[in-house]
Amino acid sequence: MIDNYLLEELITFKKYGTLAATAQHLLVTQPTVTRGMQKLEDELGVQIFDRQPNRITLTKTGELAAKEAQKVIDRNNQLIETVQKYDYNHKNIKVGSVAPGPLILLKKLQSSKLADANLDLDHKLMDTKDVSGKLLNHDYSFILTNQELMTDEIESLYIGTERLSVNLNQFTLLANKKSVSFNDLKGLSFIVLSDIGVWKKVAEGKIPDAKFLYQEQREAFSEITKYSDFPYFTTNISKIDPDDTFSDHDQINVPISDEASKMDFYAAYLKTNKRQVAPVLKTMSTSWSKCLS
Repeated sequence: MIDNYLLEELITFKKYGTLAATAQHLLVTQPTVTRGMQKLEDELGVQIFDRQPNRITLTKTGELAAKEAQKVIDRNNQLIETVQKYDYNHKNIKVGSVAPGPLILLKKLQSSKLADANLDLDHKLMDTKDVSGKLLNHDYSFILTNQELMTDEIESLYIGTERLSVNLNQFTLLANKKSVSFNDLKGLSFIVLSDIGVWKKVAEGKIPDAKFLYQEQREAFSEITKYSDFPYFTTNISKIDPDDTFSDHDQINVPISDEASKMDFYAAYLKTNKRQVAPVLKTMSTSWSKCLS
């Protein structure tokens, strides 16, 4: 079996083209590189270097060898990464999501009922199309998604339903209604947190002629919504957010009646991880039902 360091030397030489540059990049001496190249040729049993006075280049066979060496290094790196991620996920429960709401509930449970669960919450939201791939790649123990996934390797468990509402200036006519439709909100300008995941498509696609003023910073979002008349969205999960700063706002919270304002969430996971994640999902599902119904 050829040592990885010999393959690394070959790949580096192909990239930089000289012995000196190869040695400098690998932080070794030039004679070390020279010996390594000779050893690699001996192990392969073919000539992969064309040696001329004051110059050395790759032969056509050497070019192929460097290309194949890169594939071997990539596979080895992938092996290491996969094993490390599997080991990490065996000891920890890493959670991803396509929307911020379900993570709010988990964050609350993390400090109470799930304090010993070794939860690792990734608050960088993902696209729904990436869920299956990230599970199969062992990037997450489970992912909270609005799509029910059922394949030979993946299954899903219903966790709960998130419901969208809008916060309106108390002196507007809409604020006096028991509920509003997306069409009722036509033409309004909304302050919105930038990272709202799958809810972004709902808001932009369902409210006619609306404008959305996206804010990156939560603090800025809170200040603007507190001291301006711009409407903004919350959900039934927002009320349990440990970082909630909206309780002192004067706006009136009005439910949105459209069916699209309700979104079911599922926990998708590899079937081989079911035993590990089941206690967390049971606690989450029960808490969602009690706190958010």
